[in-house]
Amino acid sequence: MLGIAGLSKRLGDFTLTDVNLTVADAEYFIILGPTGAGKTILLETIAGIYAPDAGTITLDGLDVTATDPKDREVGMVYQDYMLFPHLTVAENIGFGLLQRKTEPARIRESVQEIAGLLGIGHLLERTPGTLSGGEQQRTAIARALVLRPRVLLLDEPLSALDAVTRDRLREELKAVHRATGTTVVHITHHFEDVFALADRVAVMQDGRIVQTGTPDEIFRRPATEFVAAFTGMENVYCGVSRVRNGEAAIDLGEIVVRTVTAIEGDVCVGIRPEEVILSRQPFESSAANTFQGTVTAIRHNGVFSRVVVDTGLPFVAVLTPQSVARLGLVEGEPAYVTFKASAVHVFKR
Repeated sequence: MLGIAGLSKRLGDFTLTDVNLTVADAEYFIILGPTGAGKTILLETIAGIYAPDAGTITLDGLDVTATDPKDREVGMVYQDYMLFPHLTVAENIGFGLLQRKTEPARIRESVQEIAGLLGIGHLLERTPGTLSGGEQQRTAIARALVLRPRVLLLDEPLSALDAVTRDRLREELKAVHRATGTTVVHITHHFEDVFALADRVAVMQDGRIVQTGTPDEIFRRPATEFVAAFTGMENVYCGVSRVRNGEAAIDLGEIVVRTVTAIEGDVCVGIRPEEVILSRQPFESSAANTFQGTVTAIRHNGVFSRVVVDTGLPFVAVLTPQSVARLGLVEGEPAYVTFKASAVHVFKR
């Protein structure tokens, strides 16, 4: 539905470089990346705010690269709402329809319909200054959706909200997407958004798309060391892979990790913390990798605890505080690290 081919744009010292993406009709597509990766510039270029230096943007097969932003049928919502403070919620939502010279009765009907969908029908006579952050963001989303855009672009729409409001608005975004079938491109650096909303994900680094896939592919099978580290794989180490009969022994210097891969030579491996099993005695299982070490740190963080065990390399594991207590894990005491061969993800260095 949305096609981006060879898109490049230089702004000051920053450059979007050869961005290629396809987004299917009615897909909820999330672009993930750290601050400064170029996510907002990419979104604004799709919207037509910036003209690309190279490349094309197509909607339903039609080249809109040089089309005026108001004629692209693309809606955009920023994280800071950008509502008109002197207009009511109803007037804010209906502003675009008024600019299109839509009949007043039709404007009222459309505003009430979309406001009801976003749970703000009772706020239509209020002004933005009297609303909570979540209510303001719902109003901004409604203002974009009431125009029935072919693509809705969301620029970190949940970042300015508290955790409870973020969770609630995620659920509402999911419901609105299901009800309207609008194609959505949403940029964020919150992993919770990805798992709650995304059909597919692209990861950006320094103005480039470095991996595209389903949430599971991105988080379980990162393509680069950057993606592995950014998505929280944490246990990322580099070494040399030697393959025999499809099984690899990967020499990481201090230890040798075993897995199944065809990749040889200089590689990096990643193991997610939740895949690491800890025990005080050797763990009886079919897992290919068990290493003795010393607990060097235990950090409690609410529901979970992060435990670091030095086996020659520091492995991070995530456990519940109850599990830490039950296992008797104590800083300075020995422990065993165990993980399956299938938990080891291998990628070229």
